[in-house]
Amino acid sequence: MKSRFAYSLIALALAQHSWVFATEKPLKNDIDPSSDTVQSDVIPADDASEPDAKLVTPERIAVHGRAMQMYVDKETTVGTKTAINVMELPQSVQVLTEQLIVDQAARNITDLYRSIAGVSEFSYSGVTFRGFRDDANVFYDGVRGDPYSGFSVPQLFNVQRVEVLKGPASALYGGGEPGGMINYVTKKPTFVESKELKLSTGSEDMIGGSLDLTGGLTQNLAYRFGAYYQQEDSFRNNADSQNAEVAGGLLYEISDDTKLTTTFDIIKQDLGGNRLRGVPVDDAGNFLVAPSYNANEKSDFQKMNALVLQSILDHQFTDNFSVKTQVRYLNNDSDQQYHESRGWVDVNGDGKANSADGTIKREYRVQSRANDEISLTNDFVYAFDALGFEHEFLFGGDYHYVETEYHYKLATSKEGVGNLNIFELNYGETNPSTYQLKDMDTDGTRANRYGIYVQEHLHFNEQWSLIAGLRFSQFDDYDKKTGFSFSDNAITPRAGLNYRPIDSMSFYLNYSESFNPASLSDQEGIQSDGALDPETGNQIELGMKNEWLDGQFMTTLAVYRIEKQNVAQANPLDTGDDDGIPALLNLGEVESQGVEWTLVGDLTDNLTVTANYAYNETEVVKGVTNDSLTNTFDSKHFANTPRHQAGIWTRYDINALDSAIAFGMDYVGEQYSLDGQTVKPHTIFDMSWTTQWDQTQVRLNLKNIFDKEYAVSGFSERNGHFPGEPRNITLELSHKF
Repeated sequence: MKSRFAYSLIALALAQHSWVFATEKPLKNDIDPSSDTVQSDVIPADDASEPDAKLVTPERIAVHGRAMQMYVDKETTVGTKTAINVMELPQSVQVLTEQLIVDQAARNITDLYRSIAGVSEFSYSGVTFRGFRDDANVFYDGVRGDPYSGFSVPQLFNVQRVEVLKGPASALYGGGEPGGMINYVTKKPTFVESKELKLSTGSEDMIGGSLDLTGGLTQNLAYRFGAYYQQEDSFRNNADSQNAEVAGGLLYEISDDTKLTTTFDIIKQDLGGNRLRGVPVDDAGNFLVAPSYNANEKSDFQKMNALVLQSILDHQFTDNFSVKTQVRYLNNDSDQQYHESRGWVDVNGDGKANSADGTIKREYRVQSRANDEISLTNDFVYAFDALGFEHEFLFGGDYHYVETEYHYKLATSKEGVGNLNIFELNYGETNPSTYQLKDMDTDGTRANRYGIYVQEHLHFNEQWSLIAGLRFSQFDDYDKKTGFSFSDNAITPRAGLNYRPIDSMSFYLNYSESFNPASLSDQEGIQSDGALDPETGNQIELGMKNEWLDGQFMTTLAVYRIEKQNVAQANPLDTGDDDGIPALLNLGEVESQGVEWTLVGDLTDNLTVTANYAYNETEVVKGVTNDSLTNTFDSKHFANTPRHQAGIWTRYDINALDSAIAFGMDYVGEQYSLDGQTVKPHTIFDMSWTTQWDQTQVRLNLKNIFDKEYAVSGFSERNGHFPGEPRNITLELSHKF
C-alpha cells in the first residue's frame, strides 16, 4: 500500500509538469529509459468498492516527460554506489543518456568523447583523463570486467547510458589512474513493453541492423532480448570490420523486497587489416601521406570473442536496510596477426634513415590473448537518524580475479618481412606464410584484487552534507611461467563537503586519493634489487552546480589540482642485470590542474543542448631527467594532453513537422605525441536530421561535414598520428511495434 501511494504521488507530480503517457509517442521521447517508468497495482474501478475484490495483474504504466528527459539524468550511483541527486554529489560527474547516444549515431565510445569535459582520445579505446592516460579504468554496471579489453573499442549497442566520474575513484573502486573512470550501464529487462527494429546503411558500404525486445512474461517475470550486426569497410587501406552481438536477460521479482536480474552478452568482432596504427607525420604534425595509409596487409586481422554473464540480487531487509550482491563472469579471447612499422630504412647506406625515400621496415606479430575474469561485489546500505542528523552508511567489499594467457610470435626483416614504401604502396609483395616466426614464449598471469570499503553520507541539515569514505585494497599477482609473485596493499580515503543554499544551487569541495600498482613484469624485472611501490595520486576539487529555469538545464563548474607521485621511471645509475642497482625507481611526480565547465538540458521547449569546455595543464615536476618519464618528452608537454577542449551538441525540435535537427562541434587544442611531434588542433562539425511517422523514425547523420583532415591524437614517431574519420553519412530506419 505504501509503495502504491508513493507511485501515485509520483504520477501526480509528473502530470503537473505536462508529462504525457506513453500512448502518445511524442518525437521528443522515442527512447523509453527505465528511469521513466512508474509501476502501479491497479484495481478495476467497478471492483474497487468490493471488500473481496481481487487484485488484477499489475499494470506497468510508462510515463514520459518533456523537460529533462533528453540529455539530462539527475540521479546517478557511480559516485557513491547509492542513488544520489547529482546536485548533492560533491564531485564532478557526467551522465550521457541513451537519447544522446542515439542522436549522435554513436556506435562506440570514441564517438562520445566530444560530450565529456576533460576527456580526449589517446589510442584505440584509451583516453586522456584530466591529463593522465587511462586504458583500464573501465567498469560495467559498477564492477570491473571489460569484454573489449586489449585493443578493441567498446561498442554501445547494449549500453543504456555512460557515467563518467571525474578525479580519483579508488576510495570505492580500487586501483586506477587519478583522472577519473568510465562506467557503462547496460540495458536490463523491464516490464515496460518495447519492441524496436533498426536498419542502417551509410558510407564505406556500411550496413547493419538490430532488434531489441523487452517486456513482461508473467506477473513477476520480465525479459529482454537484443541482437545486433554491422559490417563496413574503412577509410584506412586494407581495413574493414564486422561486429555482432546478442544480449538479453531476465528480471524476476521474487517478492516485494527482493528482485533478481540476470543478463548475458555474447560479442563477436572481426576487424580486417588490424591492429591499426597511425599515419607518419613530420615534426609539425603534417601527414606525409593520405590519412588512408595503413602499414597492415590485407591478410592482417584482429578477431575477438567475448561472453559476459551477470547476476544482480537486490534485497530490502527493512525500509532502511538493503543489500546488493553482484556477480559478473567474463571470458574474452582475441587473435591478432599484423604488420607494424619499425622505422625508416637507410636506403643509401650512409647511416641516415629518414622519410625522404618513404621506405619503412616492418615486423610481423602473431598474438593470442585470453582472459577469464570473475567479479563479486556486496554492498550493504543502512539509513538511520542519530544525534539529530540523517545518515546513510555504506559498507561493502569486492573481489576481482583475472587469469590471462598470452602467446606471441615475431618476425622482422631478417625473418623475411618485406618493406613498405609509403609513397608508392607495394602491398601484397610480402607473404606471411614464408616468415620464419620466432616464438617469444608464453606469458600467463593470475591477479587477485580484494577490497573492503566504508562510506558515510551525513546530512547536517537541508543545506549542508558530507560524504566521507575509506577503502583497503589488497592485490596479489602471479606469473604462471616463472612462479614469481608479488603482493601489496593500499588505503585510499576521500571526503567531500556539499553546501546547497537553495535547491537550484550547490557548492562542493572534495579531497580524494588514488593508487595504481606497478605491473607484474616491472616488479619481476627488478626483483633482486627491491620492489616498486604503487603510483599514488591525490586531488583537490572545488565546484559549483546550478539548475536554471526551474530545473530545465544544469551547469557544473569545477576547478581541480591533481598530484601523482611514485611514478616509476628508468634509473640512470643502473649498469645492467645483477648489479644490485634497480632498473626502475619511484621518483617521478606529475601535476595536473585545470577548469571544466558543462551545460546540459533544455534551453527552451524545443531546444536541447549539451556543451562543455575544459582547460588543463599537465607537467612533470620531479624526475631524474625531464625526458625520462613515461609518456612525456619534456616538463611542459605531457603526451596527448590538450590545453583546451570544447564540445557542443544542440537539438531543435520542429513539432509541426514531427522532426528534429541537430548540430554538433568538437574542438581539441594542440597536443604532442609520445616522441614530441606536434598534433595540430582541430575543429569538427556534425549534424543530424530526424523525422517520425507514428511508430517509424528516420534519422540521417552527417559527421565531419566539411571533410576535415586531422589527427585525433599522436603516438610514436615510427607509427605516426591516429587519423580522424573523413566525412561520413549514416541513414537509420527504426520502427517500434
